[in-house]
Amino acid sequence: MNKKYRIKKNEEFQKVFKHGASMANRQFVIYMLDQPEEKEFRLGLSVSKKVGKAVVRNRIKRLIRQVFIEEKDNIQKGKDYIIIARKPAAEMDYHEVKKSLIHLFHKTKIYKRKSKVGKK
Repeated sequence: MNKKYRIKKNEEFQKVFKHGASMANRQFVIYMLDQPEEKEFRLGLSVSKKVGKAVVRNRIKRLIRQVFIEEKDNIQKGKDYIIIARKPAAEMDYHEVKKSLIHLFHKTKIYKRKSKVGKK
């Protein structure tokens, strides 16, 4: 994921938290804020020390970024997204992370169109 599409600054995080909408499931919380002037979406990640040590936190962030890379064509542009990982995410493998995030994407209606991933 290109670095210019990441949210890094605290004031940008605070803006999304304060003015954005949120939705959650057991493993993740997603905050969204419209940014009509942006051509792409931007992504911010937050994984607390409560989730695990640095190796675990970095692994979770890599998995979340990979899901966004694979699903970027289906996700609405012009928005800022912040994903907060909760403790159960530490024990998940890639497919479980993807299924959980796609569940949140459907719940929040951030998909441009329906995806067949995670459906049986």
